[in-house]
Amino acid sequence: MSPSALGLFILLISLIFLLSGMPIAFALGTVSLLFIITMMDYQQFFMTAHIVYEGLNDFGLLAIPLFILMGSTIANTRAGTDLYESIHRWLIKLPGGLGVSSIVSCAIFAALCGSSPATAAAIGTSAIPEMRKRGYPASLATGLIVGGGTLGILIPPSVTMIVYGIATKTSVGKLFIAGIIPGLIMTAIFSVWVILYMSLRKDYSSFGNSKENFTWKEKIESLPKTAPFIILIIIMMFALYGGLATPSEAAAVGAIASLILVIAIYNLSVQKDIFKILKGTIRESTMILMIVGTSYLFGAVLTKLYITQTIANNIISLQVNKWLLMGLINLFLLILGCFMPPVAIILITAPILHPIITGLGFDPIWFGVIITLNMEAGLITPPVGLNLYIVQGIAQDVPLSEVLRGSLPFIIMLCLGILILCLWPELALWLPSKMV
Repeated sequence: MSPSALGLFILLISLIFLLSGMPIAFALGTVSLLFIITMMDYQQFFMTAHIVYEGLNDFGLLAIPLFILMGSTIANTRAGTDLYESIHRWLIKLPGGLGVSSIVSCAIFAALCGSSPATAAAIGTSAIPEMRKRGYPASLATGLIVGGGTLGILIPPSVTMIVYGIATKTSVGKLFIAGIIPGLIMTAIFSVWVILYMSLRKDYSSFGNSKENFTWKEKIESLPKTAPFIILIIIMMFALYGGLATPSEAAAVGAIASLILVIAIYNLSVQKDIFKILKGTIRESTMILMIVGTSYLFGAVLTKLYITQTIANNIISLQVNKWLLMGLINLFLLILGCFMPPVAIILITAPILHPIITGLGFDPIWFGVIITLNMEAGLITPPVGLNLYIVQGIAQDVPLSEVLRGSLPFIIMLCLGILILCLWPELALWLPSKMV
């Protein structure tokens, strides 16, 4: 069997296991062991543990549990609610100010946790009931949080960017910085859409938030609980941008600082609340790192069977426009995003796509942002769009079809974001080029 045919066969078997409902890590591990036993020298089987260990033996991976701890610390307090309330007071006079507040709150919270589901859950718990109480349609209220939550993996820190950096040997620090301007652009696009949508509604004047008003005193009073976290974001970005700390070091500072802040501001109980935070961090970190280890094993199998090299060489040798190939790659990633979580997709595809995109002359840092935007779209498309189910769990009386209808404009806007970065790649590459 040729490497190309063998690659298609392995892809088919892998999809069957991945879509069976089996945990991603176990599915990848089972497929890898199956093909090691049947297609390779049996001695390779005894190297399995060593290969998995080698995949996890990377200092950069330390940033993942630390950023998860940071996000879990903030997500398990009223920080998201306070952040939303503060921004709501400042943006209330904008058309659709409540919706814009939801988007901006998601963007700021994203810079504290690096997780889309955590962002959607933390902000949506407060924002969705408030928007619905003031007359926002259920589809719009839920769609705003579904879409806004996706900013969690674009605006640094980002767990998916860490995984992409480890998988492709690309600087995680530069990937983080590359996500800042695209993240701000997507926040602005989402916000402008809300403003235009609400401005064009004939019944907007009947919405409760258009009649609300807050004094300067009330606006300033909302800042003390949120300002420390925003200052923390600025300090972390300065440390990364200035080359003062590695992502792992910045994550450690952020995790410890977040714990200190929430204990000081929200008077958390060490025995009850902190234990819950640590338990959630361990569970999520273990899940992701198990996927990392088994994905590394899966990638090693593809490499030893000469499948990765064959696919890369065949695609690079095609006499077609490189942008047409990039379009096909994006379509492929968008389809995968409908069925698999972002971490698994990146770990499986990045080692294959990296030599292809570099061979075509594309910058791997720029592509890291592109693949993240694709993963964002995958988070809000069925059947595995995690943000859809997070939000539907918050607004249980809203049918999933309504949540999906509200998310459709954000899928279009994310595709627009990909197009903008393809036309102007400097938007993602300018800040990394200025790093020390």
